[in-house]
Amino acid sequence: MKLLPMLPALACLLAGCAASGPPTHAAHLSPTQCRDLAALRSNAPPNRERNPSELTALRQAGYDPSRWFDPYYPEDLQAAQRQVDAWFKADCLTNAPQAD
Repeated sequence: MKLLPMLPALACLLAGCAASGPPTHAAHLSPTQCRDLAALRSNAPPNRERNPSELTALRQAGYDPSRWFDPYYPEDLQAAQRQVDAWFKADCLTNAPQAD
């Protein structure tokens, strides 16, 4: 097959992509997620819009709630919650409009 000579080039390309990583200045949470997470943190009553925002943020942070048996629960959930909290502080609180 003609694919074999292309494997080293493909490996170098993938290694370069992995080494560069994501941009550090990119926001992790959307404005909608910031709004919904802020409401949840202020003990607003839960609703159908806020729950998916929180779950999406936790999934972005690496938590997988679909696993049938998770030997790392609750540690993996708590780690994802810490990551979402850090993103919330960086993306939502620093970019929030300041009150006069």
